[in-house]
Amino acid sequence: MSTTTENEIKPKIGITIGDLNGVGIEVIIKTFSDNRMLSSCTPVIYGSSKVISYHRKSLHQQEFNFNTIRTAEEASNKKANVINCWEEDVKIELGKPSAIAGTYAFKSLEAASKDVLGKKIDAIVTAPIDKSTIHSDAFPFNGHTEYFAKLCGNAEHVMLMVSDKLRVGLITGHVALKDVPAQLTKEKIISKTKLVHQSLRSDFGLQKPRIAILALNPHAGDNGLMGKEEQDIITPAISELHNAGIGAFGPYPADGFFGSSRFKSFDAIMAIYHDQGLVPFKALAFSTGVNYTAGLPIIRTSPDHGTAYDLAGKNQASEESFREAVYLACDIAKQRQITNEITANPLKFSRMSADR
Repeated sequence: MSTTTENEIKPKIGITIGDLNGVGIEVIIKTFSDNRMLSSCTPVIYGSSKVISYHRKSLHQQEFNFNTIRTAEEASNKKANVINCWEEDVKIELGKPSAIAGTYAFKSLEAASKDVLGKKIDAIVTAPIDKSTIHSDAFPFNGHTEYFAKLCGNAEHVMLMVSDKLRVGLITGHVALKDVPAQLTKEKIISKTKLVHQSLRSDFGLQKPRIAILALNPHAGDNGLMGKEEQDIITPAISELHNAGIGAFGPYPADGFFGSSRFKSFDAIMAIYHDQGLVPFKALAFSTGVNYTAGLPIIRTSPDHGTAYDLAGKNQASEESFREAVYLACDIAKQRQITNEITANPLKFSRMSADR
């Protein structure tokens, strides 16, 4: 849990509302109905006061109060703030995917993205979208991760799943399983692992992180009997990472690695493909997991769940993962500030450490 003392400046966290017909607004309302959240951050919600009021009424969450503001600079640090990204009425059909909901999900995302790039907010937390309804000429991406990478000049990035139990990064992301072997290269493993290593240092404050790299094939290929990717690609990549001073280890067979709790010995695990990493992660940390886009100049987190149409409007969605996404955004914003100060004044901080 992230907390802020009176002498610290609270991070200003931008919140996108996601799909209007899903559980995104519900978990936002539930998160900030707890006024203790305001001790950690100043929330700025990008959407519509009309839409949020509709959800608040349907959820019987009248204790959720907010300011309507025009710009992030006007945000109050004493309650949640809402920026109206549109004025017109919008048809809401809870639990049903619709192109209308996708259109307005993008309006929210576009406005918040503009402000985080313009440094009007310190980080952004994205509520879930429906990739099929938001997809358009303006959003031709497989998800938020790819959108933010393009927004940041096609920046190299890693999807990093974070919980208090483990961190899992992906070598290949939203690609079909059949395409994974062709996309797996030594260079990609090295670049993605270096990004996670740097993120662990600058965003999580770990000076000498240990990173495990999983195998692609069962039993790590059994010395080439079930595939040669471990011998030809993964092991050489790990050797190069070692030579670069990065604590990378493996390749480890994925089944025994998680089943034996070996993951607890590492600060992060690099999975070769999406489900190899996310299935064990969600099994171990489904309610508290957070999706963090590591490697970008901006800070972006999201809850580890989708629109959950089956729960929308029923007041049954848990806000736990969304709340953790907010806390992580706050923590990384503060840690980056510390990292930047150390980088700018290394002599000052070395003296402080010596005094202790």
